[in-house]
Formats: sequence, C-alpha cells, structure tokens
Amino acid sequence: QVQLVESGGGLVQAGGSLRLSCAASGRTSSIYKMGWFRQAPGKEREFVAAVMWSGGVTDYPDSVKGRFTISRDSAKNTVYLQMNSLKPEDTAVYYCAFGRTVAIPAVASAYDYWGQGTQVTVSS
Repeated sequence: QVQLVESGGGLVQAGGSLRLSCAASGRTSSIYKMGWFRQAPGKEREFVAAVMWSGGVTDYPDSVKGRFTISRDSAKNTVYLQMNSLKPEDTAVYYCAFGRTVAIPAVASAYDYWGQGTQVTVSS
C-alpha cells in the first residue's frame, strides 16, 4: 500500500511559476515511475509529466514541454513538478501518481496509486 501527499498548489498570474511536491509513503520500494496528471472542470484527465525512478528518464506532452520539469528525490521518495511560464489553460487540479511498472507512463491506467490532488489556478 502506498500513500501520496501533494502540496504546492495555489493561485498565480499568467507567466508565473509554481512548484508542486508529492511525497510517497508506505511500500515505496515498489516505485518504478511517478507522474503528474491534471483535470480541469468538464474535461478528461490529462497527462502532464512522468519520471522513471531508476534512471530519471522523463516524458512530457507537447502542451507543457519546455515549460514544466519533473524531477525526483529518491532518498525522500518525493517527486516535484516545476511549472514555469504558466498559462490560464494550465488551470486544473493536479494529481500525483505512483506506478509499479515502467509501462506507458502517459496513460493514467498505467499507475497504481494516486494523490488527493492540489489546485493550480492561473489568472490572466
């Protein structure tokens, strides 16, 4: 069993930055990847970023590539999402996810545990 606790969300103006954190506890020895997804009202869950726990290889969709950076601190079982040049369309609840395999990191069903979500609001 794994628990994920997210923090760092908030309200920022367009062009600003936020850094999200997600700390994992429980059976953390099973971490193979962690990722971030987001969901805006009335929209489907959207892949944001993923990092492979062992080698640190990252993956991003075109919508955030060059603006967002995912990183992990293996010693702390924590993943971060640095978000720069934020746009109003980035407004959503951001969810941290934990996966026991390295398979298809851009797909939500490839993850096994989820955090409670943290709200990110970007004003114009």
